[in-house]
Amino acid sequence: MDSKYFDRVHVWGAIWNYAALVIMFVMPMGISIAFDAWPSVGVIGKVLLTLIPLYWVTAIIEVVTYVPMLGAGGTYLSFVTGNISNLKLPCGLNAMENAKVRANTEEGEVITTIAIAVSSLTTTIIIAVGVLAFAPILPKITAEGSVFKAAFNNVLPALFGALGAGYFVKHWRLAFAPVTVGVLVLIFAPTTGVGILMFVTIVASLVGAAIIHRDLLPKKSQKSPAPQTGDDAAQEQEAGDE
Repeated sequence: MDSKYFDRVHVWGAIWNYAALVIMFVMPMGISIAFDAWPSVGVIGKVLLTLIPLYWVTAIIEVVTYVPMLGAGGTYLSFVTGNISNLKLPCGLNAMENAKVRANTEEGEVITTIAIAVSSLTTTIIIAVGVLAFAPILPKITAEGSVFKAAFNNVLPALFGALGAGYFVKHWRLAFAPVTVGVLVLIFAPTTGVGILMFVTIVASLVGAAIIHRDLLPKKSQKSPAPQTGDDAAQEQEAGDE
């Protein structure tokens, strides 16, 4: 792919990411200025000491794991619009699978960028319509006594279950290692963060794929006949003539 494309993607991606970062800080600062209510330095420091070790590690892990799968354009779009693990990443992977292209290719770069862009626009429109349409009744159906409360508590598991079921059925040998490792991690460390859990399961996927590939290599070498040389072909031809 032309290097000019990646240069423009990196420039505009950096601009929009910094702009999003500024907007995130402008809102709380604007509220503090408007109401003259500023948090104390001690409270901020105490909160940061708790959150920074968790979110900095998660942020580094997300960059390392997401970028190879989403490509440059898809990564910038995802980090600006958010909802990566539960929306943007599944959309990008599903689009590449349907288009029969692989990540880290020119085709994969284009497909993931288009898929995530369309997903962002669609999500924004659906959320806007949903907020306007369900604002009057949403507090009632999400209340503690509502019969729909249990359904709203299981939206993310239902989403990931529906998206993952197809992959598990098609590639059950590859799915065995990450699913097993993920379950074991949650059993012994149920408070593990999503970013760390994703990194661990991805490493388990790579290890499992390497083991499966190593086991399949001898079978493939046995099935595929050795290439014939010119002398071997001539000898077979003479034997056939006799």
